[in-house]
Amino acid sequence: QVQLVESGGGLVQAGGSLRLSCAASESIFSISVMGWYRQAPGKQRELVAVIVSGGNTNYADSVKGRFTISRDNAKNAVYLQMNSLKPEDTAVYYCNALVMTTLYWGQGTQVTVSS
Repeated sequence: QVQLVESGGGLVQAGGSLRLSCAASESIFSISVMGWYRQAPGKQRELVAVIVSGGNTNYADSVKGRFTISRDNAKNAVYLQMNSLKPEDTAVYYCNALVMTTLYWGQGTQVTVSS
């Protein structure tokens, strides 16, 4: 069972940056898909970005050009660099990993962007 722990959230002003980290309890070398999702109050959880083992990435339209997802297999970690943050980016951000047919989630980290 893979455990995921997110960190790096916090309060930032609009236009600022944050870098989220997701540390996995075991090697992510063989994990085919890892991603970041977010859930704002009163809204459904939505995809932010995903990265596959080969390095290909995919982003939600709302974050393209501002967010960058990356993975470091040597550190068993996935990152989300968030630039030009907007108040509408405020949400709890969750890391996930698809291992075979099981989807694992972290506990989430709060990101709050003030206007």
